[in-house]
Amino acid sequence: MSKRIDLESLNVYYGDFLAVEDVNMVIEPKAITAFIGPSGCGKSTLIRTLNRMHEVIPGARVEGHLRMDGEDIYAADVDPVKVRRQVGMVFQRPNPFPTMSIKENVLSGYRLNNNKMSKSDADELTERALKGANLWKEVKDRLDRPGSSLSGGQQQRLCIARAIAVEPDVILMDEPTSALDPISTAAIEDLAVELKEKFTVVIVTHNMQQASRISDMTAFFNIAGTGMPGKLIEYDKTEKIFSNPSQQQTEDYVSGRFG
Repeated sequence: MSKRIDLESLNVYYGDFLAVEDVNMVIEPKAITAFIGPSGCGKSTLIRTLNRMHEVIPGARVEGHLRMDGEDIYAADVDPVKVRRQVGMVFQRPNPFPTMSIKENVLSGYRLNNNKMSKSDADELTERALKGANLWKEVKDRLDRPGSSLSGGQQQRLCIARAIAVEPDVILMDEPTSALDPISTAAIEDLAVELKEKFTVVIVTHNMQQASRISDMTAFFNIAGTGMPGKLIEYDKTEKIFSNPSQQQTEDYVSGRFG
């Protein structure tokens, strides 16, 4: 189940420091939304608020509202672990558990949340998740090999398989291809486009061609200067952001004048 995400007057803090200021946007279900902007403007901070990973850092907090299909995920009675189960995360560098086999990597998130599962259920889930991550054909004969034995691009798809195995509603990707070669990058991009049929997908990227190639909506963030909060400057259909943006700052960034 893909979910709509509403951010309303969202402020994100590290202690007293306001990192991201007053974000208002609707992230649509069954679409890819890209966050673009120069380094340090709060893109990664903001994406981490979408599954409450941000608050793992001491002193970090959020003000405002962040709703998934109408439910405020920061309400006092909401369990952050439940939120993280609904919202999968794929990081910049592939991070499979090095001592675990490919199969155990896929099942690790599921096993954290559930107790026993039969061998046939485990086999079925492994195959389904690896097929969903376009990795099954490459690894089906070596599922007992360590996850770390795979190439970088395969490891990143293994991390995506691990994320989708728990059947989330939303998949977040924080610069998922920045450490990968062009062929692996293309594979992850193709996969992201397939994933949006089932999930809400949000991707942080420094690669503007990537944002224009695969995203439906693009949010451009900027920062007025060092020590200032990141702000959402413009949010619109990707085609408009790249061809006819409303804001001069957006125009300057997507045309390569800074960033």
